[in-house]
Amino acid sequence: MDFRFNFFPEEDEGTAPRSPKHEHEDDRLPEKKVCIKAAKEHYIPADVNRVLENKVLETVSGLYYVNMSVVELTCQDGTHEEDIVSKSVSSHSDLIPGVYEGGLKIWECTYDLMDFLSEAEIQFANKAVLDLGCGAGLLGIVALRGNAERVHFQDYNSTVIEEITMPNVVANCVNGSNKVDSEDDRKNTTPPSKRHKKSECLPDKLSKCRFFSGGWSEVSQLLLGSSKPCSKYDLILTSETIYNPDYYGALHDTLAQLLDKNGRVYLASKVHYFGVGGGTYLFEKFIEERKVFRSSIVKEVEEGLKRFVLEIAFKDSVYN
Repeated sequence: MDFRFNFFPEEDEGTAPRSPKHEHEDDRLPEKKVCIKAAKEHYIPADVNRVLENKVLETVSGLYYVNMSVVELTCQDGTHEEDIVSKSVSSHSDLIPGVYEGGLKIWECTYDLMDFLSEAEIQFANKAVLDLGCGAGLLGIVALRGNAERVHFQDYNSTVIEEITMPNVVANCVNGSNKVDSEDDRKNTTPPSKRHKKSECLPDKLSKCRFFSGGWSEVSQLLLGSSKPCSKYDLILTSETIYNPDYYGALHDTLAQLLDKNGRVYLASKVHYFGVGGGTYLFEKFIEERKVFRSSIVKEVEEGLKRFVLEIAFKDSVYN
């Protein structure tokens, strides 16, 4: 299935984009009201091998991940309540507000953030990490391999969590001792053995993980409002989540609620998302206006449409 945004007819990358956010409050277009999915926690079955049934594994940047085209085919039978594959196909878009938010694709900024985490030698040991808008969950898996104390994964769609994120996490735990020869070869699609070995560290690794679906605000309430609320996160990793300015308030508030006082957010994004109006500079301006966080660009990628990695922290946080 091809992935694409809904473009406005008069727009292309050479023209000025139409943005739902304007300079003056009175000139703003009204926000579209969408029904946001309730939060739900997903649990790995006792027999973890069930998670990998009917999955074809490939490798990317030294990590195992399920072939998403195969997942799409298996999800077209209508047995999944969300039915996001057929809805995406029929609407000719991989972004349907309130319905489907693009988790069936690994977006390119995810690789930018993975590169940055390696280049900057970000330390995960003994830290609590949230992969926000996780999709395939590769960022959280990197943290898990870096011996994070706990790693939580959130995606808007439950189908993505159950059919992609969770299988990817299990595959990397089960096959964790099997070294991938070329960690930088993202075109390596040689699947590992279909006989998945149970690693001795599997229970410990998976016990560090929790999986959630639903809107950001709803997941925040679930995490903080339960009988055993989670402690705040030292690191929040998120990629390609600022494409729609209508979501900036929810994202900003979620970061403010879930980030530890001295924690860091690493956010990867394109300079602009044509057809939906968001982008790096617009989100930086939004953050500045809210006066809760400070942000800085820590990585730039010039090839193609310019891309960035932002580091975000509370204004009064301690540098570390």
